[in-house]
Amino acid sequence: MAMWVFGYGSLIWKVGFNYDDRVVGFIKGYRRVFYQGSTDHRGTPENPGRTVTLEPADGEICWGAAYKISKEEDKENAINHLEVREKQYDQKAYVDFFTDPTATTPAVSGVMLQIVQAEGPSGPNRDYLFQLEKALLEFGCKDEHVINIANEVRRIVSELEQLSTQSKS
Repeated sequence: MAMWVFGYGSLIWKVGFNYDDRVVGFIKGYRRVFYQGSTDHRGTPENPGRTVTLEPADGEICWGAAYKISKEEDKENAINHLEVREKQYDQKAYVDFFTDPTATTPAVSGVMLQIVQAEGPSGPNRDYLFQLEKALLEFGCKDEHVINIANEVRRIVSELEQLSTQSKS
């Protein structure tokens, strides 16, 4: 029996494990928010970054990608990878995954999700934000929360660059 894993953050563009199929779609009853403090990947304990997590929200949907994993060895490797990668999360949930906004029945049931100026070992926090925004837009998903934060970060970066240029002249 295949295992399915839902990616709603960096798993969209940086999977890190073998899978048989990738399907773009969404889950219901959750929204993506930049509420998770990252002290291990996109920040440090002194300067935590921000990554996305999911929070229950009636009537909301969250777009992402579901990964089908069939081989037992690949399932074990994926779970081990996710346990390390998502170590700040200790909760798993199994949800329905949809690919058609008008569908009343899910495309896949029982998809697992890991209720999953900073820079950490995985790189700058703003790169995480911009890569997530780009990946979602490639799906045709305009997540206003992500877009608004990305635009604000771009504005701040632009201001800092202008100040740096002025101080050098």
